[in-house]
Amino acid sequence: MVPTRKQKRLKQKVLIIKMGYSETLDKALSITTSLGDVLRTTFILNYYKDWAVDWLVDGRAQQLLEHNKYIHRIFIYNPSIINELKKEYYDLVINLEKIPEVCFLASSLNAKQRLGFGLKGGQAHIGNYLKNIIGDSDLIEICREHSKKKLNQHCFQEILAKALNKTWKQERYILGYKPKSNIKYDIGFNWTTSDKWTNKSWPESCWQRLEVLLKDKYTISWQKGLSNIYNYIDWINSCRLVVTADTLGLHICLALGKRVVALFGPTSHKEIYSYGCGPYILPASDYKCIPCLKPVCNKKKKCMKYILPEKVKEKIENEFKSRSYSKKL
Repeated sequence: MVPTRKQKRLKQKVLIIKMGYSETLDKALSITTSLGDVLRTTFILNYYKDWAVDWLVDGRAQQLLEHNKYIHRIFIYNPSIINELKKEYYDLVINLEKIPEVCFLASSLNAKQRLGFGLKGGQAHIGNYLKNIIGDSDLIEICREHSKKKLNQHCFQEILAKALNKTWKQERYILGYKPKSNIKYDIGFNWTTSDKWTNKSWPESCWQRLEVLLKDKYTISWQKGLSNIYNYIDWINSCRLVVTADTLGLHICLALGKRVVALFGPTSHKEIYSYGCGPYILPASDYKCIPCLKPVCNKKKKCMKYILPEKVKEKIENEFKSRSYSKKL
């Protein structure tokens, strides 16, 4: 429903700046858009349902926000949009990007209050960058210190909500697009990862072995639709259960409430709240370096190779037994 002019005037306005250039809980910057980080940030829309919400995002993540009933306007980040934003007035600006020029933009907008990342001495920093540092230090420490992030026991939503002066009550991601597909497959293999995080990949030979272990009992589909986010969401929705590493596909599964078996190695499973959608699996070997939080591994044998296909099969079988799914469609 499109609000009337009177409703627009009465509503408070918030601008969320989350493009995916930097992951909220990681100090590193990247030219590769983190689509999963954009999607999982949508849980904060639960706190602003009665606000007029604008969202500034990278064009590659736009489809993750489209058709979302809690977003009034989507702005695609480019040089021409800066002048448009400077004409606006916001009651609140939430900046979740650390790139200095984006922090400068956020601090230059007309706003009553600002939360998130800002500039201090020409450098990006965390906090309410006009007045006080946000009341919670967890976000600051986890983002800045590798050791704190590695030992962190709290999920992304809990940390970010606290930094926004909210209490997380297991609010879910909010995905605007409604899948058009029906169930076609028992199991989906979400087997690829981004070029940035090759360290998350489970070896293709392991996926092939898993297929051999399962194919006589279940229908299997290998990842489809990667050229278009809507097609990708439709493919995930067409599977009863999805096996996946820590990627965008995992977050889409959680947004859809899809059953999932998640494979973790270099990244922390503690940061991902499963919403009861299924189990996670860690490497069988005692890899003391995990989670290393490194996009690329320099070891001869990566930790992900120690996730055994037989163990994944066992988890899948347990899921199907507990859910009383019918065998082969």
